[in-house]
Amino acid sequence: MAATRSRWQALPTEAINPASLNIDKLDAGGIVDLMLAEDRRMLAAVHKERDRIALGADICAKALRKGGRLVFVGAGTSGRLGVVESAEMPPTFGTNPLLVQGIMAGGKNAIIRAKEGSEDNYEEGARAITRLDPTKKDVVIGVSASGMTPFVRGALTSARKAGSRVVFVTCDPRNELQAFVDLTIAPAVGPEIIAGSTRLKAGTATKIVLNMLTTSAMILIGKTYGNLMVDVNALGSEKLRDRARRIVHIVTDLDYEEAEKLLKKAHWNVKVAIVMQKTGLTYTKSAARLRKSDDLIREAIGEDIEPRLKAVIAGTL
Repeated sequence: MAATRSRWQALPTEAINPASLNIDKLDAGGIVDLMLAEDRRMLAAVHKERDRIALGADICAKALRKGGRLVFVGAGTSGRLGVVESAEMPPTFGTNPLLVQGIMAGGKNAIIRAKEGSEDNYEEGARAITRLDPTKKDVVIGVSASGMTPFVRGALTSARKAGSRVVFVTCDPRNELQAFVDLTIAPAVGPEIIAGSTRLKAGTATKIVLNMLTTSAMILIGKTYGNLMVDVNALGSEKLRDRARRIVHIVTDLDYEEAEKLLKKAHWNVKVAIVMQKTGLTYTKSAARLRKSDDLIREAIGEDIEPRLKAVIAGTL
């Protein structure tokens, strides 16, 4: 066979998977079984990156504590996963939409319709980051399954010049960018059941890693009390207002009607409402107490929530 000159041929994300050579002969059940088996290997690969993911979460949390932003940059599936992660932070954790952002090669239209070729534009990646005026407080997270995407490389180069911390999430552990970034998280998921289709194992592994980075960081900066989403944006919808009432009820033992009255006094700020009820302080003093406690309810009221949550689960509360 004649030698090829492909830049991508040697990438693990482009390799041929020996376990799926006959995939087109399988029935639906056989295909699903094969995919489940491969996903188990993928989870093992993510687990091996546990320490790096934890370090990345610490980097993100420290940046947020200092007033910095998290910015995801990617193309194709990787880019969409970063956009999804950023879009889900405000409703889940009550963050300002500018706090966690996602940059997609090809712009907003590429989120719902693939825009081939945009990932190859190194200069546009650099410009996309520059438009956000990155600073030393920010963390820019490049996401590229293959590690080859020029758009992402351009963005990370621009972020590095601005002094931002740089984290790189890829599925190629051998990627040479490791010497250029602050941290590389690289689950070695191996070849896909359909060669090169990184929306499969690589995409799932990436989603898991991004979930861990953002969720861990948000917990570390006080966005939860126990496992309750106490920084929920209660004004977003009736479902979220109901969640706010339920959280206040669980933590304070107020009934729903009393919980709503308290939330109104607290301007629908769940955390402030809880501090008000537990301490008897005014809205202003409760908000100040929270700030002094690094936004951690546990510190502000000096009380653990675990016993009450165990009672809820047991049905005794």
